[in-house]
Amino acid sequence: MTTLPRGTAARSDRAVRRRRAVVVAGTVSAGLLLLSACGEKPTAISTITVGGDSVSSEATCGGEGTPLKASDLTSCLKDKDIKEISVDPDETVRFGVDPDLADQGWTILMNGQPLTDSSTKTYRTIPGSVFFNAQYGAQGNSTLVSIKEGENEATGLWSFRLKKDA
Repeated sequence: MTTLPRGTAARSDRAVRRRRAVVVAGTVSAGLLLLSACGEKPTAISTITVGGDSVSSEATCGGEGTPLKASDLTSCLKDKDIKEISVDPDETVRFGVDPDLADQGWTILMNGQPLTDSSTKTYRTIPGSVFFNAQYGAQGNSTLVSIKEGENEATGLWSFRLKKDA
């Protein structure tokens, strides 16, 4: 049995909740302060989903809104350190981009060549078989797929490697 006067325990619970709220508010404020002090805004994210698996990435090159040189794009397409996802040719491959990226227009490239027209939607789907079909420029069991930001001039590139899972 407690020896506290009636209602005292309830008041101390309120004090604990109030202290927690102050700590949470302080933590959030400190986090926002650190982010604003950093000065750099992260680049937009693009995501590829196949079945229940997804892979996301920030820009491989650019992504800050300034046009990229052709030489920069070429070297970005040769980058070896890119994320991979397995694709069953019978599955649908879903592409998703941040709204900021979609506003600039984006195109799906396959091995550096345009696969789709430019779009301002945040989501597109393509049959998985396309990425392993020689008619579309595919070679072997692996395909480099990139998302190019910008309708006329490329301002960013997000690259992924699709591996055939048959």
